Amino acid sequence: METRKIAAILVSDVVGYSRLAGADEDRTLARLRALRSDLIDPTIALHHGRIVKRTGDGSLIEFRSVVDAVRCAIEVQTGMVERNAGLPPERRIEFRVGIHLGDVVEESDGDLMGDGVNIAARLEGIANPGAICLSEDAYRQVSGRLDMAVADLGPTQLKNIERPIRVYSLQVGVPAQAKPSAEAKPSEKPPGSWSRVAGGRILGAAAAALVLILAVGAWHFWPRHPGSGPGLVARASLAVLPFANIAGDEATGRLADGLTEDIITDLSRYRNMDVTSHNSTERYKGKAVDVRQVGKELNVRYVLEGSVQRDGDQLRVTAQLIDAANDAHLWSERWDKPSKDFFAVQSDIASQLGNRLGEAGVIDKAEQEAAHRSRPDNFSAYELYLLGRSEALRMSADGNAKALELFEKAVAADPRLARAWADLAYTRQNSTNYGRDPWTVGAKALVEARRVVEIDPSDAGAHATLG
Repeated sequence: METRKIAAILVSDVVGYSRLAGADEDRTLARLRALRSDLIDPTIALHHGRIVKRTGDGSLIEFRSVVDAVRCAIEVQTGMVERNAGLPPERRIEFRVGIHLGDVVEESDGDLMGDGVNIAARLEGIANPGAICLSEDAYRQVSGRLDMAVADLGPTQLKNIERPIRVYSLQVGVPAQAKPSAEAKPSEKPPGSWSRVAGGRILGAAAAALVLILAVGAWHFWPRHPGSGPGLVARASLAVLPFANIAGDEATGRLADGLTEDIITDLSRYRNMDVTSHNSTERYKGKAVDVRQVGKELNVRYVLEGSVQRDGDQLRVTAQLIDAANDAHLWSERWDKPSKDFFAVQSDIASQLGNRLGEAGVIDKAEQEAAHRSRPDNFSAYELYLLGRSEALRMSADGNAKALELFEKAVAADPRLARAWADLAYTRQNSTNYGRDPWTVGAKALVEARRVVEIDPSDAGAHATLG
């Protein structure tokens, strides 16, 4: 007999499970079993959850309240951060979580069906690794109880769901920020989260962007439009288009999809770069696109596209990075690999791409060059920070002195730009190599390094600088 009811539904899934299992299936399964017995199942029981079913690497769980569901998800995600500490990226087990409050149908065997389940599953599919996505109905129940950064992703069209659902993303480990008082000046921006806001939602004016920033405490500021003043961060932004399956067969298609997802995950590690979600770029799959149009639609500076081709027992993967503003090719690479273990090939190429494009890579250098071409009277805090890095990399007394000056201007323009504070502290301490008094310099650098950790306690680089 069927019973219809309102329930809080949590759906979770392991990110990149096929890749993990392909690399070492026995170890992956053993780790998942251990996680379930030591962390996941006890936490579900503690918060009065009922495991409806497990689907391989995923779970469908029912809770009596959204508060219980969210608390359970936060504890599990926090526990995963601790368990992944020190592991290389390719060995980390990370979960996506979606939570919805809605109407479900409970069947005689206890299984749950209906829109309430479907929406939770789709929310899980768009969540970032380690994050929790809530529907508006679920968020309304817990909005006053959350002590972490929340990003409003706005009305989102979920796959096979008729109407758009307003989605909120919680990032575990990033604390909520107090709202500034009414008297606060617009330049007093709160620290925020590193969560990527779904691409393509461009606000019409800097004032509107500032309202959103203050509302959600976002770390990522919107790309600077003409006329926006100094202090607004305009970080590197990238869209990874679905890699084309040249061969056309199903196995190569799986590799292309997995490679696209892994590249997005690897590039998302770099805090100086915003990477558009896989869900936002999926609409371009299998289509011929105008890169400049993609840049406008997703509000990104760079677009990475590529292809996968299989020829007998060999794989050929190509990738190219394009400046979306002028359709200029900045970088390209090709890999010819044996296809006998394509999961290992997938992981290797994704890692290489992350290293080549990320921090100190192609995109970082392109950003520094763009900053040098900017008008000096209209530098943003982020451009000052990039120019400072460029000077610091000269490894000279003159370069160090100029870097210090630029970093000081950057933190003056935007006191919440943690990375500028970190490089300021490091460069100041480094000035002892060029004759500065270590006692005087060291004391000031220590104050600046402590400032970094206060602004962004979740940034490992901040703690390394302080150390």
